[in-house]
Amino acid sequence: MLRRQSWPKGVLRRQIIQREREADVRLRVASPLREKLNKVFPDHWSFMLGEIALYSFIILLLTGTFLTFWYTPSDTDVYYHGRYALLDGVQMSDAYRSVLQISFDVRGGLLIRQIHHWAALLFVASIVVHMARIFFTGAFRKPRDVNWMIGVTMLALAIVEGFCGYSLPDDLLSGTGVRIAASIVLSIPVIGTWLQFLVWGGQYPGHEFFQRIYIAHVLLIPGILIALIGLHLTLVVRQKHTEFPAAGRSEKTVSGSRLYPQYGIKSLGLLALIGGGLAALGGLAQINPIYFYGPYEPSQVSSLSQPDWYMFFVEGALRIWPQAQLEIFHHDIPSMFWPSVFLPVAMFVIAFAYPSLERRFTGDKRRHNLLDRPRDHPVRTGLGVAALTFFVVLSIWGGDDAVTQYFHLRLEGVVWTGRLAAPLLPIAMFFITRSICLRLQQRERRRERTGDSPGVIVPVEGGGWAEVTEPAEVAHSGDPGLPADPNVPSAKPRRPMVKHR
Repeated sequence: MLRRQSWPKGVLRRQIIQREREADVRLRVASPLREKLNKVFPDHWSFMLGEIALYSFIILLLTGTFLTFWYTPSDTDVYYHGRYALLDGVQMSDAYRSVLQISFDVRGGLLIRQIHHWAALLFVASIVVHMARIFFTGAFRKPRDVNWMIGVTMLALAIVEGFCGYSLPDDLLSGTGVRIAASIVLSIPVIGTWLQFLVWGGQYPGHEFFQRIYIAHVLLIPGILIALIGLHLTLVVRQKHTEFPAAGRSEKTVSGSRLYPQYGIKSLGLLALIGGGLAALGGLAQINPIYFYGPYEPSQVSSLSQPDWYMFFVEGALRIWPQAQLEIFHHDIPSMFWPSVFLPVAMFVIAFAYPSLERRFTGDKRRHNLLDRPRDHPVRTGLGVAALTFFVVLSIWGGDDAVTQYFHLRLEGVVWTGRLAAPLLPIAMFFITRSICLRLQQRERRRERTGDSPGVIVPVEGGGWAEVTEPAEVAHSGDPGLPADPNVPSAKPRRPMVKHR
């Protein structure tokens, strides 16, 4: 019988350290890994908005891989004979049949499909909110303007990716959207017909649409997004994070928590929260019930047919745009081209070029690592609020048929209200937001002259609220918090790690 050789603890530890050093001599991973684990991340919650988009994308990849095992990208007509009795014997495309199979015959298929759809909505929404935070705080300025452009490109690709996935089931609702998309592509001057042949494999409905859009959805666009996400994270690591101004912070320092273990644990907790939340939504909140809609039939399209929320603004622009066909250089430009192609492209081009435009008009070409407060830049904040207002107005009027039905209004009146609100309401919100920012600046300057300290509204014992004043250095630290409870012993606050860039 063999006896295991016993090693003294000191000898065993030296052996392990020696082997680790020998491996590191060949691979050279210890120093770079130690540097990355010591990377400092800001503690402010708003910096985790981008991680919500990242984790949603990871869940999309995992659930989408599961769905590809059973989905059939084919428009071949078949007769359904599955577990959903209400559609038994109905003629439909093979793509729609496969989605019904995933929903009712594959174990956990409906859950995964709904998680996938909810994750897609969260992915686009988190990108929008993340970019809004970057815009209003000025985080897009030099040297991070390239990252802003990458973010705008990712948002455009995410919308296209979402529309492709939304169109794959070939149900009555998504088929209506595909028909509208074919008309939009055909309205593009000069190249519209060529693009329709490229996507559909001929005139609509074609015979290659599902195969081509399927490849774009599962391979082409995700591959580009993965590359852009990798480039985005690489630039973030190289350029370090921005942070809000406060006492002891400067353009040359970054403060916060190390990646390991503090920030890493917090980030993993966020991943678990997002995964659990999406799983709960997929299991409890029904979304896109294609089995209620039935297969696509052009004659059966009814009102209250709206796409996912990120396409509402295109739908609203189409519904309120006046019918006017123009002729430019002997080419007829259909009225559909302006709200569905020209307007979205113009919006993304302006967003893409905004860092250069602001740098040109303000003359500010310095490097910025400290963020701005929205009130300190009234024009930028006003433009951002105006853009969001324009988006919201178009999104609301994307459901003008629902508005007329629920509030018993005339459709013509609702359409004309949208035509007036789309240009006028964003202008009004720009001036209102700019005025509010200027008033906040004036109040701050007046407080500095008089020496008054700002107050914080806090709950008091027994119910109600009270205003508690703070010292000036706390009030202007950029990260105000609630005053400590006098009944609780004061604890020494944890000092964030500060590193030079």
